[in-house]
Amino acid sequence: MHQIRLFFTALQFFTRLPIPRWVGFDAAWLHQSSRYFPLVGVTVAAIAAGVYAAAALVLPAPVAALLSTGASIYATGAFHEDGFADMCDGFGGGMTRERVLEIMKDSRIGAYGAIGTICMLGVKCTALAMLPPVTAIAALFLAHPLSRLAATALIWRMDYARDEGKSKPMAQKMRTGEFAVAASTVLAAAAVLLRGGWLHWQAVLAAIVAASASTLWLAMKFQRRIGGYTGDCLGAVQQAAEAMIYLCVLGSLGQGALPCA
Repeated sequence: MHQIRLFFTALQFFTRLPIPRWVGFDAAWLHQSSRYFPLVGVTVAAIAAGVYAAAALVLPAPVAALLSTGASIYATGAFHEDGFADMCDGFGGGMTRERVLEIMKDSRIGAYGAIGTICMLGVKCTALAMLPPVTAIAALFLAHPLSRLAATALIWRMDYARDEGKSKPMAQKMRTGEFAVAASTVLAAAAVLLRGGWLHWQAVLAAIVAASASTLWLAMKFQRRIGGYTGDCLGAVQQAAEAMIYLCVLGSLGQGALPCA
């Protein structure tokens, strides 16, 4: 029962989805719930995939991709997109650690955040739109949990950069066993997709490598500039990893604009 409460705590924090009243809330649960962030991703993927499938029955794939992305944004309250925009503003406009943190805390969006978010959404929607419908749905079930595992890795290995903040209650470092629980969710999702033949193993492997590489690159930047991570950094990693996963799945189809020599 406690594990169910932890999952619902994670679901309540990262989405707008209602949870049963009996779950209650304890600030200590928020840190413990980090092991279920990828499972929240599976839930979001189910919503996005359902909207995509329903739309694709009567509408072209590009429209289905846009509606699917909109559904995931609505379900999460643009939580991760907002973090990505704040990170772009902070790291784009701040020259010192203090200034970067100050800008990221500002609720207003600047040029870096607006441009970055438009480009990020454009990459995700375009990549999904170019995928065959069944492959696009499968990509959603890989990208959402895997990208959230990437963000969880920061909690596992890095220090929180602020003395206080909305994400502070979950900022205690994860134990390796907790991270293993999070990783098992992604492995299970990948196994199902591979077993069902919905994704090729090369696409899954490339997605894991690309998500890991983008996470490592951003983590190094965060450590160098602000000495750790913030909640906005978690959102930025999730968005970057999600986009990289869609690109890898699309690239695995061998449909490049220019023919290989």
